[in-house]
Order: sequence, then structure tokens, then C-alpha cells
Amino acid sequence: MTITEDLQKLLDILPQDLREVLENHPKRDILVEVVLDLGRRPEARFPYQAEYLSETPITQAQIDDCIQRVGIFGGDNRAGIEQTLHRISAIRNRTGKIIGLTCRVGRAVFGTIGMIRDLVETGKSILMLGRPGVGKTTALREIARVLADDLHKRVVIIDTSNEIAGDGDIAHPAIGRARRMQVAHPDQQHQVMIEAVENHMPEVIVIDEIGTELEALAARTIAERGVQLVGTAHGNQIENLIKNPTLCDLVGGIQAVTLGDDEARRRGSQKTVLERKAPPTFEIAVEMLERQRWVVHESVSDTVDNLLRGRQPNPQTRTVDEEGKVAITRPLVVVNGRGGNLVGGEECFPPLRQANGWRSSGQMVAVPPLTVERERVTRHSEFDRLLDESFDYSEGFDFTTTKIAGPNGEDLPLHVYPYGVSRHQLEQVISVLTLPVILTKDIDNADAILALRSHIKNHAKLRQMAKARHLPIHVIKASTIPQITRGLRRLLNIDDPEMGDDRELQLFLHSGSDDEMDALEEARLAVEQIVIPKGQPVELLPRSSQVRKMQHELVEHYRLKSDSFGEEPNRRLRIYPA
Repeated sequence: MTITEDLQKLLDILPQDLREVLENHPKRDILVEVVLDLGRRPEARFPYQAEYLSETPITQAQIDDCIQRVGIFGGDNRAGIEQTLHRISAIRNRTGKIIGLTCRVGRAVFGTIGMIRDLVETGKSILMLGRPGVGKTTALREIARVLADDLHKRVVIIDTSNEIAGDGDIAHPAIGRARRMQVAHPDQQHQVMIEAVENHMPEVIVIDEIGTELEALAARTIAERGVQLVGTAHGNQIENLIKNPTLCDLVGGIQAVTLGDDEARRRGSQKTVLERKAPPTFEIAVEMLERQRWVVHESVSDTVDNLLRGRQPNPQTRTVDEEGKVAITRPLVVVNGRGGNLVGGEECFPPLRQANGWRSSGQMVAVPPLTVERERVTRHSEFDRLLDESFDYSEGFDFTTTKIAGPNGEDLPLHVYPYGVSRHQLEQVISVLTLPVILTKDIDNADAILALRSHIKNHAKLRQMAKARHLPIHVIKASTIPQITRGLRRLLNIDDPEMGDDRELQLFLHSGSDDEMDALEEARLAVEQIVIPKGQPVELLPRSSQVRKMQHELVEHYRLKSDSFGEEPNRRLRIYPA
């Protein structure tokens, strides 16, 4: 990752005493911005901290001196330094006089889009989301350069505040061969977007900070003309856009529809629900949570549909380490290519073979949806009420007042208070095995406690609370899928199956690829057909370390031992009889 900057040009506009402090500052290379406010001490801001540069308050003369050394402030109260990426923003008083400056350091970072380069090359429109300062504009600048120089596309940048390509009439070299169109006033940004398509025949339009309804409409018009869009928008996550009436059109728009009786019964929902109005303007969305950790929604339409139906979306999480290696992870609930169907809001996967099933007296039954209507705040409109209900993951139904008789005579669903156990893994086991269990954060509403042995051993207070409330504590040795599965079975008084249920293979998958499925099926057959009945050890085929880890977990599920042996790339698993 290469970083280029002209920091000295920004320091040159500052008062001399402040310039000298920053020139010799040990953290000058990571300086984010310098804040000058009338009557206050000057402040330098770095990532995660800030410090004062002087004990002497800033005077009006110092602010005026800085203003004379920068360009003209536009209608958005921003100015720049010619052929640099630095940004100087002004704060004015009621008469229009500038009484404060924010001098933001602009850096061109080459290599920032390594995490999503494969998405950029697909030609699909990409929307970047994130909090201020997380690097959206830097990534946008790098995407424009890669598309223009490496992929040889005609790229036009709509540069409203000269933040992407720098101040002045000559664009900064960081954008490569991409062309830049300046915007005279922020209110005219949507007009320049349309003008770029009509006059300059671009293949890609790059736009920063889509913030108005007209700009969102212009973006949709451009996308429908077959032009790839790459842009940023105000919002931290897709949920923010859905709840923003101005920008929700970027993700397809939201409308209330009335379902027929049969469809409402099939979904297990009310008759009036929210649904996506149209295809999203941007097909891919990237949530920039941190500079080195991005969440990628490969299909915005699927994400929005899931959110509106109260289901958790299923995005990728991409991270990059110090060596520049990109790692892609996905929640365990995702199983690609297995023909999963959505029935009644639940994910159902067909078995790989004829399932052995649970013992007849302990058949696990999925919790039927309850139609308990919660109280709503009357001042909310019907549309707002539906929107709030769509995003209500944890309290979609009120189970606290209604109990259902379980298959073994116990009251279901069972409210479990987890302590020291991965909540994410618990939710995956409950979802895949359709266990009648609800996780609660309130110990007073719990029916039992599922705890990690190493944690509960030194927590006398929790043991006392459980004793006072007559709550049973079930402990597991490790927060792993097999241990969690056995712990929940004990809670529900369901015996372990003699052979593995095929549906449980879904628990051990990471990405759901064919290689993972084949590896787990190979391990399962080896255990069930050779190791357990014949008492003989078995060696499996060579696999990658990640796939071997899943095989180890599956073997542990059968309460057997296994070891990896051999040298890469021929390292493989050996399973031993009990």
C-alpha cells in the first residue's frame, strides 16, 4: 500500500508557530486534521486522539492570514490548495465572517481497494457506506484510477467539492486517466451527473456523497442507461438508507403492500407488510466499518428483502492483514449451493441423504409463530410502524407470556441465559436444528443457564443468583459447535442420535462450497461405516487447513479423536475409534 501526500503545502498555510510544531511532530505522518477556532487553542487531530498545539488562543488575524493563502471558499464553505487533495472547511458567524477553519489532510493511498477489486471488475454499480473519516473518498479515488488505468474504461468523476481530484483546474495524478467534472454549487450536482452522461459518453460515473432526493433520482437515471456507478452516500449501514426517505431509492425504495390471506398465512406475518419497490440503483453495497474491515453485500436486493422480512442479512466480511492478504468470512448460517428454500421466514435445507431423525419420543418441533400483537406508539404513522417492525429481530414475538407444551412435556420455548458462550454460534445451532430455544439477556426471564465451565467456576455471584432463582446451570467445556449442540440437547432432554443427522452437517460449514461439503460427507461416512462399527482408524484425503478444522469439529461431534499428519499440501486427517 503506497501513500502519497503534499503535507508541507497544507502546513504552509498555518501560522508559523503551529507549522514549526507540526513539522517536527513525531506523528505528522498520520495527522488527520488541524482545527483553528477563534478564541480557542489550536488542535491537531490524529487517529483515536487529539492534542493542543499551543496554549495561546487563535486570533482573528491568524484566521484571516490562513484564508489569504488558500483558494476561494465555495457555496459549500470549502476551499482547497491547488493540485493537492487537502480540504479547508470554514465555520462562519451569523454575518458570514469566517471564525473557524478545519484543515483536513488529503492523502492518495494506492492499494486501498484490494479487498473489493474483484467486485470493481464485475462492472456492477457499487455503493460505499461508512462514517466520516473511515476512508470513503480515498477508496473512491483509487477505484476511479483502477477503472481508468488498469481496466481501460472511460471514467468521469463528478467532483462537487474538488475533494476527489484536488483543487484547481488540473486534476491530481491520483485519479489516473479518469476525467473530472467540477460542480459550481452543491445544488447543481444532479444536473452535472446527467450532463456527464449526455455529453461525455462515460462507461463509469464516480460520485461522492449522494445526499439529496434529486441526486438519488439522477443516479437511478444513470444506472438505467447502462452506466456503471460508483458512489458514496450518507449512512453507516444499509439499514440507515432504508430508514432514510430521501435516499431509500438507492436501494430500491420501500412501499407498503397488502397480502392475500393465503400469502400472509404462508409468511406468518400481518396482511400489510413492507416490500422493496424497484430494483436497487446500486447492485453491490460495501459498509466500511473500519479501514481494514469492510462488510460486502453482494446483492443489495436480497439484503433489503431480508431486512424488511425481519431476517438477518448474510453479507461477507473482508479484512486485510499487515501483509496485504485479504481474508473473506461469512456467517455459518450461509450454505450456498445446497438448494435452501425460505419457508415462513425460516431457512430450510434439504438433507444430503435420508435423515435418521431424532428418537420418536423426543422429536424436535419448530416453534410455531405466535400472533401476539404488541402495543405500538400511536404517534407513529402506519408506515413507520411497519418499518420498525421489519427491523425488530429480537422481539418479533412476545414469548414471555405464552408457553407451548414441548414434545417431552416441558414448557417451550425454553429461555436460555448464555454465559461465556458464543451467542453467534448458539443462534446458528438453534436456527439450523430448529430448536425451540430463545436466548435472553435477562436472567430473571431465563429457564436455564448455559455456561462455559472455565467462566462459571470463578463466578460465585452468578451461581448464587441461579440458586436463588432455582435455575439449573448446564456447563460445557468449550464454546464449539459440538459442545453447544450437546448442551442444548441436554437442556431440552433430547438424546444424542446414534448416528449423525445430515442436517447437522450444515453447522460445520463455513462458506458452503462443494469442497467443504465433500470433505464433511467423507468424514461422516468414514465415522459411521468404518470407525464406529468396525473399530478401525481411517485416513481421509488431503485437505486445506480450514477444511481440516471443520472435519476435526465433526469428529468431535461423534465424541471421537482425530489428528492431522503429513506435510502440506498432503496433510490429512486420521480418525481413531473410541
